[in-house]
Amino acid sequence: MTGLNVVNCCEFNYVGYRQIDIFVLLFGPMIKKYLTIFLLLSLSFSVLSQESTIREEDKDLLSENSDTEILLKHEASGGLVLHSNGWGLIFRRGTHVTAKKKRVWEIEAVSMKHPKEFKSVNPYFENAKGYIYGKQNSLMVLRGGYGHQRVLYHKEDRRNGGVEVRYHYYGGVSLGFTKPVYLEILVPTNVPFEFTLTTEKYNPDEHYIDNIYGKAPFAKGLSEVKINPGIYLKSGFSFEYASRQDNIRTIEAGVVVDGYYKKIPIMALTENKQLFLSFYVNIQFGAKWY
Repeated sequence: MTGLNVVNCCEFNYVGYRQIDIFVLLFGPMIKKYLTIFLLLSLSFSVLSQESTIREEDKDLLSENSDTEILLKHEASGGLVLHSNGWGLIFRRGTHVTAKKKRVWEIEAVSMKHPKEFKSVNPYFENAKGYIYGKQNSLMVLRGGYGHQRVLYHKEDRRNGGVEVRYHYYGGVSLGFTKPVYLEILVPTNVPFEFTLTTEKYNPDEHYIDNIYGKAPFAKGLSEVKINPGIYLKSGFSFEYASRQDNIRTIEAGVVVDGYYKKIPIMALTENKQLFLSFYVNIQFGAKWY
């Protein structure tokens, strides 16, 4: 019985090994193929996962809670300008040269008033419109220039209200667009104390306080706009207070001078100027990126 059992066990093992050999022979190449594909896919998913993690880490570094600073090379911003002679809009596009210095292109459009402008109203008519007595032309200034910003004080802690202080200077072309002022003029009729209204270009020899009803619509005179070429120089300080590295929140203050090759005829009865000195404040919002 014992010998028979040993023979049967050996026969069983032999048959088992032959079945395994046949299985490997038939299905081995297929298993190897799919195993290789599985390993390649696993490696690809691993790489993609690492890249995704890096992107998320970059986002975390740019968040409000990160203490790590990343140099974002490019930026763009725009905002509102208030100055001593009017108001306007500004757009800037900047690129870092070093961590503390960047070059900036800017476009700015602002209104420009004469210091002697004062609003008047005809006191004899209840519904009279306001106007600037003696104003001959409206002046709008379009500036396009180039400059630099330098960091004076780096923002150490963005999360707790840190502020970065910068010094800047710009210069470029200043185009003064003058548009003649049109007024609504009172013309007497044959009936006593009755008048008709006509729209006329302001003439200091014909138009006075008693026959001016008010200012005509702004569109009147647009076809007569003249361009006065000049240059401008600007300098000041900016204070950047954004809590995220990829955002721009800036308050800026400074002085700007516009100069033209001749006096700009804004007022008819007052001495006009060739140079315009303005103190300004602006607030800008924008974004930074790599």
